[in-house]
Amino acid sequence: MQDSLLVDGLARALLAGKATPELLFHRCSLTLGRRWRWLRPLTQRYLTKFGTGARPRHRDVVEFLRTDAGLRHAQSKYSEQLSVRLLSDGRQMLPFPAAENWDLPAIDSAGDLAKWFGLEPGELRWFADLKGLGYKTKCGNLQHYHYRVLAKRFGRIRLIEAPKPRLKDLQQQILRWILEKIPIHTAVHGFVKGRSIKTFVAPHVGQKVVLRMDLQDFFPTFGGVRIQNLFRTLGYPEPVADLMGGVCTNSTPWLVWEEIASDLGLICAGELQRLYSRPHLPQGVPTSPALANICFYRVDCRLAALAKSAGASYTRYADDLAFSGDGAFEKSVERFAVHVAAVLREEGFRVHHRKTRVMRRGVRQYLAGLVTNQRMNVPRRNFDRLKAILTNCVRVGPESQNRDGRRHFRAYLEGCVSFVEMINPNRGKSLRAIFERIQWPR
Repeated sequence: MQDSLLVDGLARALLAGKATPELLFHRCSLTLGRRWRWLRPLTQRYLTKFGTGARPRHRDVVEFLRTDAGLRHAQSKYSEQLSVRLLSDGRQMLPFPAAENWDLPAIDSAGDLAKWFGLEPGELRWFADLKGLGYKTKCGNLQHYHYRVLAKRFGRIRLIEAPKPRLKDLQQQILRWILEKIPIHTAVHGFVKGRSIKTFVAPHVGQKVVLRMDLQDFFPTFGGVRIQNLFRTLGYPEPVADLMGGVCTNSTPWLVWEEIASDLGLICAGELQRLYSRPHLPQGVPTSPALANICFYRVDCRLAALAKSAGASYTRYADDLAFSGDGAFEKSVERFAVHVAAVLREEGFRVHHRKTRVMRRGVRQYLAGLVTNQRMNVPRRNFDRLKAILTNCVRVGPESQNRDGRRHFRAYLEGCVSFVEMINPNRGKSLRAIFERIQWPR
């Protein structure tokens, strides 16, 4: 019989059911129509290689079977007696154990996913763009994103990739019905309901030393393959996981970098183009923060354990990492920072070393725009500036203070006052009193 038919049949059997020895042996026996003695060791070898984590891809199982010495020996010895009955592809949901109680929607095929989105299958393939056609096209109307480049410190840039309305609706559906049901590590405070910048900073207030570290190119570091693997870990079959991953990731067209190469320089533009040209999590997409938090779970566990061993506290807000501790941690903080950088490098991330800060009690300890030395507070300079703007709005009118031309200047100022109220209610109360005296034009 043909080797490819045998391998394909066994691959379907191994992928079809839950990964327990008896069930796999039973499925393989049904495929071959007989309970061959060599099948049980084969399933054990399969579980050794693929038994943990997400269900493997079909191509990886096929490659495993083609190179398995035991199967090759069985083929040569029993080639005339082997017959294959192809079973179904087994596209049912197979979540890993912890995900079984997360109440995720069951989507067993690409057709079911299209119906879940309210799309035709062809439309879904176009939005997912697994072939990377959006990267190659020169027509902006055929692209799914709007692009905006923002300058950052140290000569870097931030690329905002804003999805167009129809694609954004699909991403919000994934966020609402799937991603928001997945638990997040307790150290994570960015883009998590019930947590905020205040809860991120709180564990580090009044500590002898605070270590602040920043990750470089945080969102684009999460590649499309990692996102697809996450959806397969949640139990979705390979075609469904690939399409969901395609909807949530993007390959930035080369024309975006061609337009700004003269400003960045050819070397920097080329480096960024290589980073963004592969499928990645776009900054500006509703699903990206949640996916980044979920995919970073293993790193959060490692960093939290490392901090605990050093007697320190650890929190994270997106790409900002914060560690703090008492005198014992203060003595080893520089060496601890090296260990953190090594862990991050092992996990595929890079530290922005220019932004690393070791802040002892004798200097201003500063996290996420807040002072943390003795109590959490807004920097005095920021408070005085906001107070002066509000006072001038009362004296000479708000139009004179809107120097940046903000369309919703009133809402902007009210947001600034509310932020101060959240951090320091007493200071916020005084600013609120001034804000209420402003005469806004009708």
